Amino acid sequence: MIFIGLGANLGNREKCICDALLALEAHPDISLENYSSFYETEPVGKTDQPDFINAVAEIKTTVNPLELLKICLDIEAKLGRVRAERWGPRVIDIDLLLYNQVETRITDLIELPHPRMSQRRFVLTPLVEIAASAMVGNETASELLARCPDSSKVKIYIERKQVKACLKGAQR
Repeated sequence: MIFIGLGANLGNREKCICDALLALEAHPDISLENYSSFYETEPVGKTDQPDFINAVAEIKTTVNPLELLKICLDIEAKLGRVRAERWGPRVIDIDLLLYNQVETRITDLIELPHPRMSQRRFVLTPLVEIAASAMVGNETASELLARCPDSSKVKIYIERKQVKACLKGAQR
């Protein structure tokens, strides 16, 4: 089970998330298996910025984690991501959350599972929606969400069935 987190708080946030999902699906080595509703979330860490739209997607792929990270960074760049400030506003952010049961630090850019996901309600809420029993270390995503220290607001912005319609419409 491979899960990717997506977020955007600049421009047309929902379109950016849809475009990122479609770009993942269009890659010859990636299959988009499932995705969550889109959630509107308060910024965490650097709070003086617009609210985010966040989602989680489950994919299948034949590429290793480092190659997958490169694909995600390429999609971010094609969608206009400029890395100006850590945790700052962004058009799109694509993070590797879980890659099967791999637990490793490959480079300074990639650590699996994502090192801060257990502290982020905006990641755990959409993950639990599509994979409540996904194992993150020795705990399920549901267990992590139940004890998550993050109290920021996370609310459904676009329900999954509407996301599906949006993605189908965008593919035409």
